[in-house]
Amino acid sequence: MTARPDRLYDLLPVVYRMRDAEQGWPLRDFLRVLAGQADVLEQDIARLYDNWFIETCDDWVVPYIGDLLGYALLPEAATLGEDGRSDASPGRVLAPRADVANTIDARRRKGTLSLLEDLSRDAAGWPARAVEFYRRLGWMQHLDHLHPRRGGTADLRDPGRLQRIGWANGAFDPFARSVDVRRMGSRHRRGRHNIPAVGVFACRLRSYPVTCTPAYCIEERGPQCFSFSVLGNDTPLFQLPLEEPEPTHIADEDNLPLPLRRWRFAERGPLADYASVSAELYGDGLSAQVWAPDWPAKGQGVPVPREALIPADLSGWRGQVPRGRMALDPERGRMMFPANQRPKRGVWVSYRYGFAADLGGGEYARVTPELEGATRYVVHAALPDRAANGSWPAGHFGSIAEALAAWAQAKAAAPALRALVIELAESGVYEGSIELQLDAGEAIQLRAAERTRPVLRLLDMRASQPDALGIGGHAGSRVLLDGLLVVGRGIEVHGPGDEAAADDDLCELLIRHCTLVPGWALHCDCDPKRPGEPSVTLDGTRAALRVEHSILGAISVISSERRGEPPPLELCDSVLDATGVERVALGAPDEAVAHVEASFRRCTVIGVVQAHGIALAEDSIFASPLRVLRRQQGCVRFCYVADGSRTPRRFHCQPDLALAAVAPAQRAHERLRVVPQFRHLRYGVPHYLRLADDCCDEIRRGASDRSAMGVYHDLYEPQREANLVARLQEYVPAGTDAGILFAS
Repeated sequence: MTARPDRLYDLLPVVYRMRDAEQGWPLRDFLRVLAGQADVLEQDIARLYDNWFIETCDDWVVPYIGDLLGYALLPEAATLGEDGRSDASPGRVLAPRADVANTIDARRRKGTLSLLEDLSRDAAGWPARAVEFYRRLGWMQHLDHLHPRRGGTADLRDPGRLQRIGWANGAFDPFARSVDVRRMGSRHRRGRHNIPAVGVFACRLRSYPVTCTPAYCIEERGPQCFSFSVLGNDTPLFQLPLEEPEPTHIADEDNLPLPLRRWRFAERGPLADYASVSAELYGDGLSAQVWAPDWPAKGQGVPVPREALIPADLSGWRGQVPRGRMALDPERGRMMFPANQRPKRGVWVSYRYGFAADLGGGEYARVTPELEGATRYVVHAALPDRAANGSWPAGHFGSIAEALAAWAQAKAAAPALRALVIELAESGVYEGSIELQLDAGEAIQLRAAERTRPVLRLLDMRASQPDALGIGGHAGSRVLLDGLLVVGRGIEVHGPGDEAAADDDLCELLIRHCTLVPGWALHCDCDPKRPGEPSVTLDGTRAALRVEHSILGAISVISSERRGEPPPLELCDSVLDATGVERVALGAPDEAVAHVEASFRRCTVIGVVQAHGIALAEDSIFASPLRVLRRQQGCVRFCYVADGSRTPRRFHCQPDLALAAVAPAQRAHERLRVVPQFRHLRYGVPHYLRLADDCCDEIRRGASDRSAMGVYHDLYEPQREANLVARLQEYVPAGTDAGILFAS
């Protein structure tokens, strides 16, 4: 609706408007106030009409529409909006809009196999494959009524079928099995292959894209060896899920966000060899694509043709690649060219990787607030068909340093300029040394363009000197980093240096949706190259540090002599990873504790935290001891706190509650049971810091709203699983034993 502030004023006769103009427009200003309230009233009436429909209604209306249809809500749904507070995040999980909208359709299709996949997508948000296990039982078939598509005996000469036995938790197992009498819903050990058993293989990992990013040359293995990951670590390539052709279709391998198998990625030749890659998986807009300018000959390689690729096992970087061909391993994300025919102009790749949530730098949708009245510069990266040092129009540059130099000239010409936005336009690599020195009241935002993941590679350019991203400023200045992947070095925030000018300091550093690689860089096995180095160093500054939806390594605080009250340090929905539980995640190199007042909300912390004070720690996991100097202030609530911690007062924390509920003789065993169990502790793997499925319920459901503690709290996986279990019990045929199995 377009606001018209003078629509009431325009209804007045001209004579009154003329008299109002002679007196300085008092009547017009008064009627503008009334018109603003009329607009609010009309918008509210229009909103009430929209709330009649499930497609357009507000989130809080969805449970009420579901109640009119007899939609069964979970018990937690009744607790939404307590204390007059509207929290839409759990509402979308406990009463999913799509599940309520499809209630009538689901009742009509009750008992069908394809409905179970739709329930998993609508009720839990997980793509799934439904399997009737009785079709996999080995039994004698009647000669007059054969079932050739049902499971048969294993053919040891077919490695493609053998590879699917345990892949994706057996969702595509093609072989017949003997009867397993254990129930699907058993609490002790779940059975599968039985006559009434039906399994829903849900995929919790998502497939995220990376578009036209430089590949990493593994120089220690040879200049012909490359990794898809710009960090140089092995990363399994995931596929782009295809939409199912019809509602009754049962999901196949290409309809789910699953990692690529080498056997499926290959297109079989007439001699059953790896002739080339599949046309369904490689190419523009598909799961993977490679560019190698002027390879194998000048004017070729943009992109590399599908016929030139050979799917191969590059686990040991061994093998001889024929001239004019390139070996590609989708299970490790590796590439190898002929040793005597290497690409001279670099390699670019587009691919998809697996991860659990919109966390850190990535090409996912995110809300980036705009700086008011800011000057906007666009910086471009080198692409396969474009050099980084080309000619650019006004406001466009080939490097961040050029954009900063142009900003300095613009400020010299117009001193009133106070806000700058530097937007990195492509998902490429931006190299060089960056130093941000802000004037008083100035704000600089270094951000990624929409749906991009730019890589900020900080190089070791000066021998025996730090080459981090340096930030400094004067009173009232701010720096904002949005959507970046920072590798090679960390960020250093410098104070004024002069104790007399302690108040003339940077005001705030805000990091949102960024990844500051823990350990600065990675080896092929995802081990950090510099595990002891911090990602952020606060050197003699009182600037506030705020981190949201990001992944970063350790934080080091070097305090000035004039301390005063500790500056705030806030982490929200983020990972603080010191690359080891024995290392220091937050501390000071020259003092016992960091002189900051920290806050942690929905965070996972790997490493020891040593802080002056904790204002609030909520729904977080501290895998190592948390040691606080000032214990009289602050609160730690609904958190896991490791043994040996020294904290402010705790409320509903673990393992405190678990230990208080058992006898003293059993506390040693209980302390070992109630610990966070992670799928993997190394950044770079798809299951990074995800809680294991057999982790204790005190942690998997121990948050303030019964979700999981830690950085993946907002996924609400316990609620999604409970939602899906309730829907399966409602819609499966009588006597059927249905259960959830996780393919990822």
